Amino acid sequence: MSVVRPPIDRLGADPGRRRLLTALLGAPLLASGGLAGCSDGAATSTQDGPVELSVFWWGGTKRAELTEKVLRLYSERNPRVTFRVTWQGADGYYDRLATQAAGGNVADLIQIDDAMLTEYTRRQIVLDLTDHVADHRLDLRGLPEGLIRYGTVEGRTMAVAGGQTHACVVFNRDLLQELRVPEPRGGMTWAEYISWAEQVTEASDGQVAGTMDASSDYRALWLWLRSQGGEFYRGNQLGFGADELVAWFELWQRARSGRATPGAALVEQADSGEPARQLVVTGLTAASFAWSHQLPELQRLTKAELGVVGFPGPSGAQWARASMYWAAFRGTRHPETVIDVINFLTTNGEAGTVLGHERGLNASLAVRRYTEGSITDPAQRRAAAFGAALVDQLGPAPAPPPKGHAKVRTLLVAAAESIRVKRAGTRAATSRFLAQANAALAE
Repeated sequence: MSVVRPPIDRLGADPGRRRLLTALLGAPLLASGGLAGCSDGAATSTQDGPVELSVFWWGGTKRAELTEKVLRLYSERNPRVTFRVTWQGADGYYDRLATQAAGGNVADLIQIDDAMLTEYTRRQIVLDLTDHVADHRLDLRGLPEGLIRYGTVEGRTMAVAGGQTHACVVFNRDLLQELRVPEPRGGMTWAEYISWAEQVTEASDGQVAGTMDASSDYRALWLWLRSQGGEFYRGNQLGFGADELVAWFELWQRARSGRATPGAALVEQADSGEPARQLVVTGLTAASFAWSHQLPELQRLTKAELGVVGFPGPSGAQWARASMYWAAFRGTRHPETVIDVINFLTTNGEAGTVLGHERGLNASLAVRRYTEGSITDPAQRRAAAFGAALVDQLGPAPAPPPKGHAKVRTLLVAAAESIRVKRAGTRAATSRFLAQANAALAE
């Protein structure tokens, strides 16, 4: 269910907390000897009257708690700015956003992901930020170059990463210890990973499958393609053909034959991507594929200790990937203030400390250094350490996916499911997917 909060203003802040923040924020961040690359959060809008900004995002209750806290912190420093916030789970988020867009009442500041960035740019829903970046009103100088590139569409900056994430394998450490099976290693080949998963299934006498079936997982396919010098997209077209996709589907057919994965019904249950349905959380597999920034939420859903390692294949197949973006509505009446809030959320040290790793590694390298050691949640610490270890191993970032990517993802799930339940042969499902995906990208 979606949650709508009344305006967040500075009166709701705890007085003791306010005194502490005043002391902390008194230290200069931009002056010589301060925190280079972090903003001081001063509002840049030329309007003198009160400003109320609406903000809309998806996520769980913990994300809501931290986001509201950091927006309240912004209001403490900019008393004339308040916020009206709305948030909900991932399911149905874009349906609701589409309805808002049709009525022209999108929130001033919205959270989107790479599945929709290009489409929302083409539909002129999000504000072009390019000029604001050029004169540093929107300061991206402290962000990794790859992360900046992943927010640009056709050379224009359309959004700013709310965090950096990486595809990962999340595994049940307690279960593996009980079964006396070694933990998976980052950088295993795909064949080695599937062999490891078969060991788990055998050790558990078939009670637990080793791994989630990733045949329908676009990010797994994308990294598998990149590990072989390929790419998911080439411009506005698919970057792979029938031979590559057949090889991918056959890899997972062999995994199913070796009982490395659970039955089709359980796989379909987890295909939604909702954290609560992930089989590593429900105890039906020893490992699932996820984004690293999801580890804290997944950990909250199980009593077992979860570990995290990189995907099979070389680390260089990954890139500085936005977990999600902050984007401004093209029709906002307060563009300068929205841009200042984006600056605050992504480049301010105290904001980064509050947000922790909820949306992934902070977009700003300077904020990452500033907040190092301040994360206390064990799962957040594991996720942050995992991301930090990958930073110097990442490959070049591709352009964000083209318009139609969301439909392509859905079509891949349908094709993989039709093969799993034997509704279609591998080549027939592949041919249908390619035809439908190319049509979706051409719309």
